[in-house]
Amino acid sequence: MSLPLEGLSAIVTGAGRGLGRAEALELARLGASVVVNDYGQPGRWGSPLLERSRELGGGSGAASAGPAEDVAAEIRAAGGAAVAHLGDVADFDQAGTLVDLAIGTFGKLDILVNNAGILRDRMIFSMTESEWDSVIRVHLKGHFNTTHFASVHWRERSKAAGGPVHGRIINTSSEAFVAGSAGQPNYAAAKGGIVGLTTSTALALGKYGVTANVICPRARTRMTQDVFAAIPPDSGSGRPDDDRLDPLAPEHVAPLVGYLASPAAARVNGQLLVVHGGMVAIVERPKVAAKFDTAKELFSYEELDELLSPYYEGRPVNETFAAAEVLGLKRG
Repeated sequence: MSLPLEGLSAIVTGAGRGLGRAEALELARLGASVVVNDYGQPGRWGSPLLERSRELGGGSGAASAGPAEDVAAEIRAAGGAAVAHLGDVADFDQAGTLVDLAIGTFGKLDILVNNAGILRDRMIFSMTESEWDSVIRVHLKGHFNTTHFASVHWRERSKAAGGPVHGRIINTSSEAFVAGSAGQPNYAAAKGGIVGLTTSTALALGKYGVTANVICPRARTRMTQDVFAAIPPDSGSGRPDDDRLDPLAPEHVAPLVGYLASPAAARVNGQLLVVHGGMVAIVERPKVAAKFDTAKELFSYEELDELLSPYYEGRPVNETFAAAEVLGLKRG
């Protein structure tokens, strides 16, 4: 019996550790050949594990091939096919080299998992321009760069084949976008942009057989260790004999990525899914809550005041477009 991803090749960015590593291992387990991309730099400043993270800017130090090669070696040791790529996906040319490596090594590219990211958390009134730019660059531009080169490849393959090809894009957003995150304006904005990029890509590439979906994972990784520091890394039952997997383990996320990468998910396109701790939630697209028409040719200030002010007076003070209730999602 063949494996679901047998004969397919994949790129996973930011795959040297944490979530990307788990995703790369899962794709390989399902039969895919994998290009393991990782720049090998700190993703978050302020961690006691990264002595010079603040001076380096958290992700601006010397790159290391170790993490990517370690994961690639782990895949090969298990009988799979994998190569490492040390490169910055936020650099347009390096992203092109990454896609070329997959095509040159495995003959084609079938799956792109965009996972690479960094954090520069600060309140909006304290954030510097460089803190804003660096997060937008790695997350949003990094997603665009790899997607651009992969889409060129799939479009050319589809034209040559005279029909659809197997192409899968799995992008990584965050609950910080869905629910709002006061201390992460750069991160929330980048993750929101990734959702827009995904839906646009899904519509543009569907005719070539390519799907694009976006996940909002919750996982304990090196980048999020401070965020989830207050949540114990256990099942939450408190029983010493309970050896179940940490509900925030990246391994809870990886199977969904494997499914979305497979032929079985051909009809799943342009979707946003929240995943963590043995749970997958499909997020519905926004709905129009209310609609107002002018009684004249053009709205006036007075008419808008008469229509909108009473509407908002009847709504909770802190209710915004953000869906904070998504943070309460859990298995069961």
